[in-house]
Amino acid sequence: MSVVEQYARAHIVSDADIADDEAVPVMLRYDPETDPRSVRVGLPGTDEWTFSRALLEQGLRAPAGSGEVRVWPCGRVQAVVEFHSAQGVSVVQFETKALLRFLRRTYTATPVGRGGSAAQLQQ
Repeated sequence: MSVVEQYARAHIVSDADIADDEAVPVMLRYDPETDPRSVRVGLPGTDEWTFSRALLEQGLRAPAGSGEVRVWPCGRVQAVVEFHSAQGVSVVQFETKALLRFLRRTYTATPVGRGGSAAQLQQ
């Protein structure tokens, strides 16, 4: 089993000085040796967020999550991941196809049954 890493371009909604149309690179990471049920999202200038791989998959179809991490589809081609912390909220908008590609790679790295959902990822 190998680590899956993928950069995805995303738009971060925040009070920071980032132009509205400026996409930033976000690191998506999956390490089946460390935690086969979780994925990590590394935002520029912050620590990585770790949450359930199943939550990411569910959130691409319908709003999912509560507490610190929430995921939901946004139109036909985008998805939003919202991170809550004591420092505030970060709202990150991705192209759905980038997240689907990442999830497919994680399920290839860890066979079904060893790391979570048996659901097939569809576009």
